[in-house]
Amino acid sequence: MARKGTRTTATKTPDIRTVAAMAKVSIATVSRTINGSPVVSEKLAKRVWQAIEQLNYYPNTHARSLVSGRSRILGVIVENITNPFFPELVQSFEEIAVANGYEVMISSSNSDPSVLTNCVRRMLERKVEGVAVMTFGEEEPVLDQLANHDIPIVLAEFHLDDPKASTILLDYASGIRAAVEHLAKLGHTRIAFLAGPHKLHSAITRENDFRNAMESASLTVQKQWIIECDHTLKGGMAGFAHLQTLEARPTALVCSNDMTAIGVLRAAYMKDMRVPQDLSVVGLDDIDFAEFTLPPLTTIRLSRTDLARAAFEALRQQVEQPKQSKLEREFLVSTSLVVRGSTGKPPAWA
Repeated sequence: MARKGTRTTATKTPDIRTVAAMAKVSIATVSRTINGSPVVSEKLAKRVWQAIEQLNYYPNTHARSLVSGRSRILGVIVENITNPFFPELVQSFEEIAVANGYEVMISSSNSDPSVLTNCVRRMLERKVEGVAVMTFGEEEPVLDQLANHDIPIVLAEFHLDDPKASTILLDYASGIRAAVEHLAKLGHTRIAFLAGPHKLHSAITRENDFRNAMESASLTVQKQWIIECDHTLKGGMAGFAHLQTLEARPTALVCSNDMTAIGVLRAAYMKDMRVPQDLSVVGLDDIDFAEFTLPPLTTIRLSRTDLARAAFEALRQQVEQPKQSKLEREFLVSTSLVVRGSTGKPPAWA
C-alpha cells in the first residue's frame, strides 16, 4: 500500500508587482524608490521599503542597472590580501559603500603586474563606476587601462594628471616622528629602521620620514641599520637576523609595517631576547592583531576606516557629481602613535 505524503505548495517568489500591491503604489513608484529617485516622497518611499522588507523581496540588480544605466559597483584593488591590513581596509570600505547603496568588487594584485592587469579587466567587464587602487606603489601598469575607459579612480600616494583621478595623501611623517621622539625620551639613541620593498613608493616615503625624524631628534642614522625588507613576517625575521650579524647593534627598531614588526618579535623570542628589556620594537599600521602580540605592539596607527572613507568619498564625488567644477582631488589621512608594551628603556649595556 502506497504511503500518502504531504506536499507543501511553494510560496510564490514576490516580484515588483507584489510589492506595489502591498504598498498601494504604482510599479513605477516602486522602481523609482529602489533606484533612489528623488521624485518619490519620503512617505511613499518608507511605505515601499516596508513592503520590500515584509515580503523579503530582492530587487534584480541587473535589471536595475539596465534601467538606470548605472551598475552601482565600485572596485577595490589591494596589494596583498594575506596582509591583515588589507582585509581590514576592504571591510571598512565595503561597510561604507553598502550603507550608501553600492556593491563592491574586490581584487588582490599579489604584487604581480599581470594579475593586476587582469583585475582591472574583470572590473571593466563588470562596468564598475569607479576603482580604488590601494596598492601603494604598483598601480602604474593599470593607470592607462582605467584612464582610457574614463573610469574615476582614487590612488594612494600617487598623483595622476587626470580630471577623474583623486589622490589619498598619507601623513606617515607625524606618526613616525612621534615614534622616534617616544624612543628618544626613553633614552634610545641607537635606532634602526626595517624598511619596506623599495619598489613601493610608500616604503620609500616611510624610510625618508624616518630619516627626517631622526635628524629632527638630533640622532644619527646608521647606514647599516637601514635594511630593506618585504613587509612580511619572514621579512621581519630576516631583517632582525641581519642586524644580529653586525658588530654594532641597535637598541630599538622602527618597522615599516606591523607584519615586519611581528616577525621581529618572533625572531627575538627565538634568540631568547626579551622585548622590550633587550630590544624595543615599533610597527606601523596598527592592525587588529597588533594589540594581541606578546608583548602588545607599540605601533603607528593608520586608520583603515579613515582610509576607506577617504577612498569612498573620492569615488562618490566623481561618480555622483561629475560636472561639479570644484571636486576635491586630494584627501589627507593622518597617523598617530599607539604606545603598548613592546617599547621600554634601552638595556644596561647600551
